[in-house]
Amino acid sequence: MSPPRGTRGYGLLEGFLARQRARMANALIPPGARAGRIVDIGCGAYPLFLSGTVFREKFGLDRVAAGGGSTGLREQGIEILHFDVEKDARLPFDDASVDVVTMLAVFEHIAPQRLAPLTRDVLRVLKPGGMLILTTPAHWTAGILRVLARLRLVSHEEIDEHKDAYSHGEIVPVLTAAGFAENAIRCGSFELGLNLWVTARKT
Repeated sequence: MSPPRGTRGYGLLEGFLARQRARMANALIPPGARAGRIVDIGCGAYPLFLSGTVFREKFGLDRVAAGGGSTGLREQGIEILHFDVEKDARLPFDDASVDVVTMLAVFEHIAPQRLAPLTRDVLRVLKPGGMLILTTPAHWTAGILRVLARLRLVSHEEIDEHKDAYSHGEIVPVLTAAGFAENAIRCGSFELGLNLWVTARKT
């Protein structure tokens, strides 16, 4: 049996790339946060990242989720909730109740006009000192990704849904407009610069 995949469609490299994103996100999580709650926005058809990370409470949000998750996921302490970033205005969590929010290869799938209200609501649910961690393909890779999709190395279904592509210089203003302090934002890249990571801490 092949391992569960966190993305839709077919791509020879999809599993490898998803594992790379998960590894990067795990490395960015402050160790002390793991005693609390993590929320992964856009966890996909299967919450690959959540299944491999250690937290006291783990929640996955996605529009393809029916809610609740399978028995196997619940045994791993993962709860899956239906959430559509394009339509649902408010994350289903109380103010200051989450330690870490992750958005792994999700930013580029969201309509640009939805990014500001979504990131404002992420700030709302984070505890003081809590962190948003996001990854997204570098803006200059858009053409490369389309070629890889034609070669069936990455999922056509996922690439076709991209709404935009971003640089660090375009992501940071979105986060500061949402209320994150600029001096609490860190940026970097991985996979030879093909993918970007950004963290933003609630001060």
